[in-house]
Amino acid sequence: MALCHNHARFLAEALDSVAAQTYPHLEVWLVDDASTDGSQQLLQAYAARYPHWHLLLLPAGVGNCRAFNQALRRSRGEYLIDFATDDVLLPERVARQVAFMQAQGPRCGIAYHDCELIDEQGRHVRFHFRRDAAGRPVHPRPASGPVFAEVLRRYFISTPTMMVRRAVFEELQGYDETLAYEDFDLWVRAARHWDFGFQDEVLTRKRLRPRSMSTKAYRPGDPYVASTIRVCQKALALCRDAAERAALAVRLRWELRQALRFGGGPEAWQLYALLRQTGQQQPLDYALGLLARVWK
Repeated sequence: MALCHNHARFLAEALDSVAAQTYPHLEVWLVDDASTDGSQQLLQAYAARYPHWHLLLLPAGVGNCRAFNQALRRSRGEYLIDFATDDVLLPERVARQVAFMQAQGPRCGIAYHDCELIDEQGRHVRFHFRRDAAGRPVHPRPASGPVFAEVLRRYFISTPTMMVRRAVFEELQGYDETLAYEDFDLWVRAARHWDFGFQDEVLTRKRLRPRSMSTKAYRPGDPYVASTIRVCQKALALCRDAAERAALAVRLRWELRQALRFGGGPEAWQLYALLRQTGQQQPLDYALGLLARVWK
């Protein structure tokens, strides 16, 4: 799924990288979420150049989650990539990732890998994983297999690198369309029942964009925070033991501090209430809770 919203300046490079894939059985869906910058005309031109590609132009902006689900319901492939059209796929990306997932077996629901981070001009910034002297990824530390507690505790997956088995989306009924963003919720719900696999290769170039939606996170009224709270509520309901609740508490503690830092008093109070429900409070948490109560 190639999802576009006002990516005109990056679109040709992104779609050329799709066309350059070595995998022979590619099903391409071009989805535009009501762009206003000429992206739709570019998508139409690529759809005409590659008649086997599918084009879905949405007349009104519905957001990434709903736009993806509309293409998901129309597609047929066994493995899916949510590809933002400001990023770039390396030519072997799909072929190597499909082979990796097949080698992992049917319990591997999501595969992910390292990526090169680039700026808006396409210049190298760094790689997602920082490595030690022996070349091993150490920060963030990748995790494989049953990773439910790990996805609660910390961020380690670069979202554009994921390939997801269709059976995962069928089980979860796609993205949750009530949320402002999709990745954390997908990780939490999928990791409860599926294994994840880390492929130690660089197969994607992810573009860093200072004006992207994620840069507005934690500001007052930000829908990302409301979505994070909702996902944490789901995660708490899915926790099976104290160790998993402790992992969620790490996440909640960090989110609470961010909400307080940027003035999100009501959101901070909701996060503190969830932290209390984990039964994993620490002494400093009580002080943060008092601040949240004052500012709510």
